[in-house]
Amino acid sequence: MCGIIAARVTDDATPYLLDGLERLEYRGYDSAGVAVRTATGGTETVRSVSRVGDLRTLVAARSGAALTGTGIGHTRWATHGTVREANAHPHADCSRRISIVHNGIVENADRLRANLERQGHVFASDVDSEVIAHLVERALAVDPDLMLAVQIATAQLEGSWAIVVLDARDGRMVAAADRSPLVVARSAHGDFVASDVGAIAAWCETFVPLRDGDVVELGEAWTWSSAGVTVPVPFPTAAPFAAAALDLGDHPDHMAKEISEQPAVVSAILDRVARRTADGSAWIGLGLPGFHRLAIVACGSSLNAGQVIATALRGIGGVPTDIVVASEADQAVLGPGTLVVAISQSGETADVLRALDRLEDRHPVLALTNSVHSSLARRADAVLDCHAGPEVGVAATKTFTAQVVVGVATVISALVASGRIDPARASALVAELTDLPARLEHAATIAADRIPLLVSSLRDASGFLFLGRGAGLPYAAEGALKLKELSYRWAEAYPAGELKHGPLALVDEGTPVVVVDHGEPRLQANIAEARARGGFVITIGGAGSDIPALGRRAAGDLAWGRSTAPWGPLEAVVPLQMLARELALQLGCDVDKPRNLAKSVTVE
Repeated sequence: MCGIIAARVTDDATPYLLDGLERLEYRGYDSAGVAVRTATGGTETVRSVSRVGDLRTLVAARSGAALTGTGIGHTRWATHGTVREANAHPHADCSRRISIVHNGIVENADRLRANLERQGHVFASDVDSEVIAHLVERALAVDPDLMLAVQIATAQLEGSWAIVVLDARDGRMVAAADRSPLVVARSAHGDFVASDVGAIAAWCETFVPLRDGDVVELGEAWTWSSAGVTVPVPFPTAAPFAAAALDLGDHPDHMAKEISEQPAVVSAILDRVARRTADGSAWIGLGLPGFHRLAIVACGSSLNAGQVIATALRGIGGVPTDIVVASEADQAVLGPGTLVVAISQSGETADVLRALDRLEDRHPVLALTNSVHSSLARRADAVLDCHAGPEVGVAATKTFTAQVVVGVATVISALVASGRIDPARASALVAELTDLPARLEHAATIAADRIPLLVSSLRDASGFLFLGRGAGLPYAAEGALKLKELSYRWAEAYPAGELKHGPLALVDEGTPVVVVDHGEPRLQANIAEARARGGFVITIGGAGSDIPALGRRAAGDLAWGRSTAPWGPLEAVVPLQMLARELALQLGCDVDKPRNLAKSVTVE
């Protein structure tokens, strides 16, 4: 949440800042702003409560002193203070010498603010972030060293922060981070700071992530401090993808692109892991101890992916599992021998990181993330890379699918390595996984043909029910989440057998009821119950379904004697994603940037 960009270049910094903010806009789009040092030693600050495109227009229309190559920018997801220009970043101190951008939450901001106001500091906004500028200002009044001032300021903060501080007087720039993501990079273009390497991928091939407690001054030579001690600059890491991977190409929006990429993503994952899954070596290579129970810790789409992984583990190996909603981890009681699988697309989900804090290192942690340099990856005992590539759309699509495939392959490998299943069964399971790319392609083709007309019949519905049973239930939950994220219609997912225990009261004439029908025999009775009350039932299943996207098999066709794989009908997620996207488009919603949401949830 919130995106930070900063640049120290030889020419005008604003094109870099604006281009970077456009790539970061998925992290928050309530407001945006830039602050650039002028040739006269002042600061030009431009802010907008619209999108980055509007900010670009405002910057182009400005007049005044020439701008230098040193500046900072920010795109905001509001946590403290309403959406208005005064609350947009960058923020300044009383003298307007210091400008700052901040991602995170200053938990003791009210106390710090009251103390600063008693000392004569005047605040211009309602947001917690502004206290940082005034803390730096106060420290500079004692010692002119900006890096020391930032260290003194951050030592007084409680909460989380990624910040960049710009001193207009001399152009010095300092970055700091604790429990919030930030990377720095250097290339022929200059020095850059960003919340996400994707923002600077067009100019930088390597980057260095800040760790908790790091403070860095960017200059001719970087000065790097860790926990208050000066240390050598860490060795840079190669960027995980080229800038071209962020381009739309021929697609109308990023969500459409990312849905279409799922077969290729799954195919590439299986090319990497299939052999090492079947013989157990993938698990052995992680270096984790054996486990008797598995606990999923995640939020949102990652939690739904974790449900699929847990369902597969129970179905294949009979291993008990716990599902922990990360934001409710205070209530979790995990037994001895439990392996914690923490899942986060960004690896920066604050609720997941705080959940691990509460578990207090009592259990080994396996991270499943799309960012192997993230905070989650750094604190886990072992890391699984989703290999999904960059995902720009706020609503998870290909990262959900990648999490499922990587997670399921890993538990199969663990079961082989522990002797719970034999290699022959593991090979049969892996063979079934390798059929997934073709199944995803088939599902996309069918859905593209059926869904637009279907959606036109239900676009006026105020809400939706999603039903599933067994291994199909997590996909129903993911479909409901996607629809409410994108269309702003209520959508609830339930086990189909629970209909008569309450949810059936929601069904009246025309209520859309979406059913993930993977062949569970009892579903037909539940479908009949919904239809009898006038429900508009939409089945996603095999031949004869409204959306026949699932490649149905005859019973016993699989090597383990079932018609559905233990991880359920993964290909069902494609029509569910496309249903949500099409409804949102017909309602005039922005499918890449749905209201009130952000891609990387870095605050609790």
